[in-house]
Amino acid sequence: MAYSKNAPFRADVVGSFLRPDVLKQARADFAAGVIDAGALRAVEDEAIRDLVAKQKAAGLHVITDGEFRRSYWHLDFMWGLQGIERRTSRTGYQFHDEETTADTAVVTGKISGENHPFVEHFKFVKALEEDGQVTRQTIPAPAQTYSEVILDRCDGQQESLRAVYPTDEELISDIAAAYRMVLADLYAAGCRNVQFDDCTWGIYCDHDFVAKTGMSPVDIKKVSELGVAINNAALEGKPADLVVNTHVCRGNYHSTYAFEGGYDPVAPYLFANEDVNAFYLEFDTPRAGGFKPLAHVAAGKKVVLGLVTSKQPGLEDEELLVRRINEAAQYVPLEDLCLSPQCGFASCECGNKLTEEEQWAKVALVQRVAKRVWGED
Repeated sequence: MAYSKNAPFRADVVGSFLRPDVLKQARADFAAGVIDAGALRAVEDEAIRDLVAKQKAAGLHVITDGEFRRSYWHLDFMWGLQGIERRTSRTGYQFHDEETTADTAVVTGKISGENHPFVEHFKFVKALEEDGQVTRQTIPAPAQTYSEVILDRCDGQQESLRAVYPTDEELISDIAAAYRMVLADLYAAGCRNVQFDDCTWGIYCDHDFVAKTGMSPVDIKKVSELGVAINNAALEGKPADLVVNTHVCRGNYHSTYAFEGGYDPVAPYLFANEDVNAFYLEFDTPRAGGFKPLAHVAAGKKVVLGLVTSKQPGLEDEELLVRRINEAAQYVPLEDLCLSPQCGFASCECGNKLTEEEQWAKVALVQRVAKRVWGED
């Protein structure tokens, strides 16, 4: 029997989990040509089965593949679209005191969404779903894909893009159409919960970035309205029972971050106008600011408070978490709030600096606090 509820859940997760060493080794062996794709897939399959069993044992209502088949939370999806290729970038993304591995996505032809490999990835996890669980597919938001392909991160990236798409309007139209196709294929495969992961917003919340680039409030309004428009265009015509939520953070790589600053600059556009069911939001440190911007969340939308950090192993104080949830309830009704870690535990292969045991302790903490606040499992 299909589970009658859908995300967000009172005790939720963002989706990625720490990769086991055997999987990391297999992916390294594949990259080195030691094993073939079939051997790698067998290791991935076994690791995902084990992960799903652990998610079930932990009492989670949502199951994912932990993003175990990916190098990155976002780029692998982009490389799976028609018309986009993987390229090595000049540098990685610059995080606080650390630079990521160097890859990017280059437009080489018309973008479309047919035969995306993530659909088959979803089917594998869907087959493991039992009553009481919903299988989630996480993908980067359309605005994230747009933001990546218009950059100049490797030689010829801009020239290749403009040879195919002379205008941004044409590019945006095809990105949105490609996403609509992927969503339709996921839906046909039984998917009822998709999560748009979207780090574009953290850029415009960062006061240093805004100051260095000279962005004005009018500029932030324009880019925010554009981001919402791109994401909403991808959701046009989606089935009513396909729940699409979005996760917003400030970067999550090897326990470090990329941006800081409250949601205030983007809240009037993102929270008020994006056509998603729920917002999964980073709130684990003062870097994310206070709860006041939540006043812009449209009536009826859910907010998943990312109060538990996935970056550090120490457990948060339960009493403090309860107090913070009640503080957020001044802006969003308590019945429309949920709790989760602020991000996944491994947005990229390297993962954050904590152990698997510490990871599951974080999940258990979220569940205990959610039970205290809402009285639901």
